[in-house]
Amino acid sequence: MTTIDLNADLGEGFGRWQLGDDDALLDVVTSANVACGFHAGDPAGLLRVVDAAHRRGVVVGAHVSYRDLVGFGRRYVDASHDELVADVVWQVGALTGLTRAVGGAVRYVKPHGALYSVVADADGRGAVHAGALVEGVLRVDPSLPVVGLAGSAFLRRAEAEGLHVVAEAFADRAYDASGALAPRSLPGAVLHDAGEIRDRVLRLVETGSVVAVDGTVVELVVDTVCVHGDSPDAVAIAVGVRSALEEAGVAPRAFVTGPQGVADTGTASR
Repeated sequence: MTTIDLNADLGEGFGRWQLGDDDALLDVVTSANVACGFHAGDPAGLLRVVDAAHRRGVVVGAHVSYRDLVGFGRRYVDASHDELVADVVWQVGALTGLTRAVGGAVRYVKPHGALYSVVADADGRGAVHAGALVEGVLRVDPSLPVVGLAGSAFLRRAEAEGLHVVAEAFADRAYDASGALAPRSLPGAVLHDAGEIRDRVLRLVETGSVVAVDGTVVELVVDTVCVHGDSPDAVAIAVGVRSALEEAGVAPRAFVTGPQGVADTGTASR
């Protein structure tokens, strides 16, 4: 692999409450998953973030969530299919308006938090919400790629329904033997050591594999790697990952090209 996208979750403050260093991360990442107001983000703050991203040439994606501002989108919400479709359309539409106001555009969609985890199981308990997410994106703009967990049923379903799909791995999250993310409630599920994270990402990019919590080697084919913007050491971690990749001859590059976000990758469906 000679190129890889680096993404981070941004715009996750609210009013006077600030979370993460958006400006510093925008100097490192190639794609920004920007909150849409349902799990975090207020209009003025989000407008600043998308403007800063546009000025730096960082691709903006809509980080859609369950309607769960208090729980930061990390709690399951038992929304109906129609409710979730409307929520997705609303969020992408809101961020689209903000990006257009600064001369930019929303280029992809990525679910956040509990929604991300639930729809990954699109063949099981997440089937209804996976379908609603796909329908919501299709109704807004069927050319928008969707980002999801590498190897997940959600990516297979979204691709089968006509969407471009982008396979994602996480720099700072542990995996179980099935290739799913270890629940945040488990010790060690979120990684904080910058050196360990850097080495994991290099291994992933160079070998297509990560080591799960039980020692199992899990194979992953990915288009983008996420560093969580709300981690206390997010900037240091992102800088370390990018530097290591560049030293290894891997160029950070966004996974989309063109004004409407046409996918520039094809690995996710392998």
